[in-house]
Amino acid sequence: MARPAPETHDDILAAAARRFAVTGYKGTSLQDIAREVGCSKATVLYHFANKEALLGELMAPAIAVLEALDAQIAGRTGADAQRAAAEGFVDLAVRLRREIALFRGEFPDLLRQPAFAHIQQISERLVAAFAGHSDRPSARIAALVVLAGIAEACAEFIDIPDEELRPALLAVVRRALEPTN
Repeated sequence: MARPAPETHDDILAAAARRFAVTGYKGTSLQDIAREVGCSKATVLYHFANKEALLGELMAPAIAVLEALDAQIAGRTGADAQRAAAEGFVDLAVRLRREIALFRGEFPDLLRQPAFAHIQQISERLVAAFAGHSDRPSARIAALVVLAGIAEACAEFIDIPDEELRPALLAVVRRALEPTN
């Protein structure tokens, strides 16, 4: 017996998220998504212009949270920028850890997608804030390592409750980053 046709746009999004989790973004075709839903590739293309559009819609809520953090840290300097960036990014990463895990290892390729071009600039501003806007190479290196480590830890430790993960990550941030004046 054939599977029923997708009822909504959301059925295709859910199938895409599952496929991306199993085989990655690059390893998933529109045909794979259609097969998962039980429809034709044409049906998927009726709802989404292409695979990039599907990814864009899946990631839109996470990007909105990242953009809000970017706005929150804008104009802050020194220790204030560092604290706001650290707390904001830890909160974001803990909240969105399933999304981070979904695309783990694929972020460099995903940032090359036109829909995500501005994310690279937000990332650079976040690293600068983590470094307290210091020009010292050691501060910038520590900021990048901590930022990447937070994302990796959130993807790895999905089973740790938020109320345990968040303070543990913030403690690591405080130990790893150079204090700024």
